Amino acid sequence: MTRAAREFDVVYHDLAVRRLEVVRVTRLSPRMTRVTLGGSELAGFVDRSPADHLKVFFPEPGAAEPVLPVMDADGDGIQMPEGPPYPVHRDYTTRRYDAAAGELDLDFVLHGHGAASAWAAQAAPGQVLGVVGPRGSIIVLFDFDWYLFAGDETALPGIARFLEALPAGANASVYLLVDGPQEEQSLPSRADVRVTWLHRARPGPSDLLDKAIREFVFPDGEGYVWIAGEAGELRPIRRYLHRERGMDRETTDVDGFWKRGVVNLDHHEPDEDDD
Repeated sequence: MTRAAREFDVVYHDLAVRRLEVVRVTRLSPRMTRVTLGGSELAGFVDRSPADHLKVFFPEPGAAEPVLPVMDADGDGIQMPEGPPYPVHRDYTTRRYDAAAGELDLDFVLHGHGAASAWAAQAAPGQVLGVVGPRGSIIVLFDFDWYLFAGDETALPGIARFLEALPAGANASVYLLVDGPQEEQSLPSRADVRVTWLHRARPGPSDLLDKAIREFVFPDGEGYVWIAGEAGELRPIRRYLHRERGMDRETTDVDGFWKRGVVNLDHHEPDEDDD
């Protein structure tokens, strides 16, 4: 199948506002923790793709319950309160959903500031979060000749899920930017995977991902590329892949999950380079 002929199925899901409780908290590394959620309202949750994400609603500091939206009159979307207190929410990739166990895992980066990081740093069983979504899933058929995944800590949950989903014999290369060896995680896969960990020399912006992608030797055949992380650091990578290499945007997804100095970046908005 040629790139021009390839299409992706988009499956939309019924939305629901769910109030979930923390079942357990697992520290994965000094800067990342996993929060496992459960509760009766998790019933009916749908999770179909490694890139699925949802809106997570957090309690205000000192509050026990998050302020949640309500479903709109048509039942197709959510409606935020018109006045304060307003919901505190962020977008997160689902790390694991186990319908049989009734558990949903979310991985949080503990970067020392922001509502989500502050909440995750003190999370304990019995606490409450709200979740809405996923709104839909982009179904990737894992029949490409090769795969390239890259990103920073925020991309780790999605990349880990992609690697778990790849079939035996698939050819995948991974570049992950973290603070040091202590932040590396095990990434099991049935596929033939080569993982390169990139370590920041200091906090702040880094061009290590950009250099790694430019030095990557792209295999022959049709590939699938998924890269996520800080929007400013990904901009030159997106330009390189789309403009310089002329790669198909349908199979080359470079997504800014967050942006320095911007609270609650809407990563669904088109990037200024997407013209």
